[in-house]
Amino acid sequence: MSSNQYHLGDTICAIATAAGIGAIGVLRVSGPNAISLVNQLFVGSNLEKVASHTLHFGKIMDGANTVDEVLASVFVAPKSYTGEHTIELSCHGSPYIQQRILELLVSQGARLAKPGEFTLRAFLNKKLDLTQAEAVADLIASHSEMSHKTAMNQMRGGFSKEIAQVKERLVNFASLIELELDFSEEDVEFASRPALRELVQKILTLIQGLTETFKMGNAIKNGVPTVIVGKPNAGKSTLLNALVKDDRAIVSSIAGTTRDTIEEAFVIEGILYRLIDTAGIRAHTEDVIESIGIEKTHEKIKQASIVLYLFDALETTAAALEEEIAKLSLEGSVLVPIANKIDLAVGQNLAEKFSGRTDILYLSSKEQSGLQELHHRLREIVLKDQGANDVIISNVRHYQSLMHAAESLQNVLNSMEIGRSGELLAFDIRKSIHHLAEIIGEVSTDDLLENIFSKFCIGK
Repeated sequence: MSSNQYHLGDTICAIATAAGIGAIGVLRVSGPNAISLVNQLFVGSNLEKVASHTLHFGKIMDGANTVDEVLASVFVAPKSYTGEHTIELSCHGSPYIQQRILELLVSQGARLAKPGEFTLRAFLNKKLDLTQAEAVADLIASHSEMSHKTAMNQMRGGFSKEIAQVKERLVNFASLIELELDFSEEDVEFASRPALRELVQKILTLIQGLTETFKMGNAIKNGVPTVIVGKPNAGKSTLLNALVKDDRAIVSSIAGTTRDTIEEAFVIEGILYRLIDTAGIRAHTEDVIESIGIEKTHEKIKQASIVLYLFDALETTAAALEEEIAKLSLEGSVLVPIANKIDLAVGQNLAEKFSGRTDILYLSSKEQSGLQELHHRLREIVLKDQGANDVIISNVRHYQSLMHAAESLQNVLNSMEIGRSGELLAFDIRKSIHHLAEIIGEVSTDDLLENIFSKFCIGK
């Protein structure tokens, strides 16, 4: 990657704070001429002579006119976010003031930054690897404690370190096998095959553990898709309203009131859930619109990580419950059976009635009793799916590269099993190294980088 290709010789600028009026606004300037360029507009300290990581109060001037009083934060290369000379100007939060300063920076020779260009420069200048750079975007977009925690762990390099260590061990073995090829006529073996087999098996176990976290990691990043299903009048809409603490769904005793899916989000102890209320499932309905709603219900069930199956505790028999649950196409979703309307079951032993299932939660949507138990179960499902891994995979690109690496490593084991040549072993080991290097950005393409960084906000 040449600096010319990514215009690293340019000095770039952008507004780094969100659009709109606020108490302060921040403009970021980075590049080889960042300090000298800002210094031409700044009246106060001589920014070209100050130490790195210092703050300086002064004015931004447009000729003889003061645009605003600002605080200039100076970061001298390479000790900055981008690895370049960087200045951040904190001004008053007027959109006019911010835009005016931006225009002055451009008039002095800076150009407007593209989306994610500051972080792209941090990556190209080796201040961050690619997984850490992607985690910056995830951190900005985090909407819950768990998504924040996952992004922070990746930004600190937890995932990168694991991948780098694995890759280095494979590189050592690949080098030894390729050395053998140079001495093929002497029939020597530098790379112990039992040791290689043990290493590959360990790495495959590690990769499997990481890939198993992807489904829930992706759900944590975007919100855990949680669907409420059941027969008409089971109390699904009442439960949704109780969970989101708002009258979001229409509640009625008339069967088939909910004809389309209703989606809301709520947080339980730092985990975001995307809650979906669906049309009641019944075998036959003459209402065309309700039929479409039921079709959508089945679609949402297939997409869900968690399915809350709500049923009337009084009217449903144990046999009917098992029959209804068996009809659901869960495809890997976690099922939570919920017996609703327990406030009406005075004097009945519901635990005995449904003794065949020990996973049933008992609650009253109307009275909002039993909700804490449901909160606990939902959180338990997410944390259990997380497993023992500190690192959680939440990025599709990382998941795909890990799966490709695992495929190549399995080929290594298969080749050793049937006694294939060292040349073929080295080829598959190099392939797995390539896929691991893709994750942390040691191997990347222009299209990949453009795709990743174009999704960042301007100014980051």
